[in-house]
Amino acid sequence: MGWCYTFRIVRKLLPFCIPAIVLWLTSAFPAASATSITGLWDATVVVNQVEIPFRFEIAQNGNRVQGFFFEGDRKIGSTSGSFADGRLKLEYDFLSTTFEGVFEGGQLHGIYRDTRPNSWALEIRAHRFAPTPVTAAGAPQIAGSWDMRRVAQEVRAPSDTRTWNLFLRQSGAEVSGSILRVDGDTGFLIGHWQNGRLVLSHFAGQGPLLFEAKLNPDGTLAIALNRGANYVAARKSEARAKGIPEPPDPSRYTSVKDPSVPFRFSFPGLDGKTISNNDARFKDKVVLLAIGGSWCPNCQDEAPFLVELYKQFHSQGLEIVGLMFEVDDNPALARPHVETFIRRYGIQYPMLLAGTTDNITQRIPQLVNFGAYPTTIYLGRDGRVRSVHAGFASLATGEEHVRLKSEIRELMERLLAENPQKGGPASAGF
Repeated sequence: MGWCYTFRIVRKLLPFCIPAIVLWLTSAFPAASATSITGLWDATVVVNQVEIPFRFEIAQNGNRVQGFFFEGDRKIGSTSGSFADGRLKLEYDFLSTTFEGVFEGGQLHGIYRDTRPNSWALEIRAHRFAPTPVTAAGAPQIAGSWDMRRVAQEVRAPSDTRTWNLFLRQSGAEVSGSILRVDGDTGFLIGHWQNGRLVLSHFAGQGPLLFEAKLNPDGTLAIALNRGANYVAARKSEARAKGIPEPPDPSRYTSVKDPSVPFRFSFPGLDGKTISNNDARFKDKVVLLAIGGSWCPNCQDEAPFLVELYKQFHSQGLEIVGLMFEVDDNPALARPHVETFIRRYGIQYPMLLAGTTDNITQRIPQLVNFGAYPTTIYLGRDGRVRSVHAGFASLATGEEHVRLKSEIRELMERLLAENPQKGGPASAGF
């Protein structure tokens, strides 16, 4: 849930910057007609004066257009779009975002904003894609699993002391990977070595991140994120010897106050009717509670997998319930975002309006040390908590993603095989 905080400074400047930029965009460029903007674009998003490169693609059919972000090789397309008189507008309903820009002289320049009240807006610039020559000569080999931690002089809060997982893949000078925190991962970081410096970046409509690194003589990596936070990383086999502790265990990060008693929930569905753990539909069933929000990137990564689990195990006794904690405290504003989330992922299990991100500890008081969206709670057939998992490792984490899905499926099989009268141990875990 950390990426949203990147925009604190941006929010403060919104009342001053946005009117001026919009006025400039609408007046600075002459109208264009019969212009094709189809194809790949080299784009940058500007966050706190840091330019973060990303790949973008536009498909055009007359005045109708679709704009695509990329999450690795997966395209994330706009739900609607138009291009007329040199002005481009794209809408991403499932992200609650829009892009409005101007095309002139082979360049795109505009504003990408979250449409929720009092939210953020970012400047985006783009030019036609041009291949960048990259040489593999002299590129350090850094593929593998690493542990990374904030440098000591920048530790300001307990969260700064946590170790993160870093997964890197390499082909020549080309590198891809992801950072996995306890609350989820960064998505695909893509880039390459150039003149002894590794530059990776990510922006798929959300989660903008610039990753810059150099290889130190002792084999560690000196890493800067968005040019404002510095880390040191060591290969997992060497991390403890170099003073970097183990990353938090996501299956032990969050717990419950008393695992011997049934876990309680009672929240309204999108139709206003309350659904609770006492409903007959959950009696003697294995229940997976998915705490998330439509705004949460890793909740979007997790949703397709939960849909897979539901299809695979529902007939054997699995029920899934989404507990959505939205940014908006007004149900009339929150409901459309959740409905869009349901449509996008083809969700067939109930999704409840559980609260907002500000009141989750009051709404689910049985949890201890909640700190990640998503957090997934696994209940046995007796209604007791058998495991709690913080975050979700997306496809960007490679083998970790495969391992996590396999462990969850094995957990489902164990829980479904239990006798509801006898139950099982209070914590089955992964």
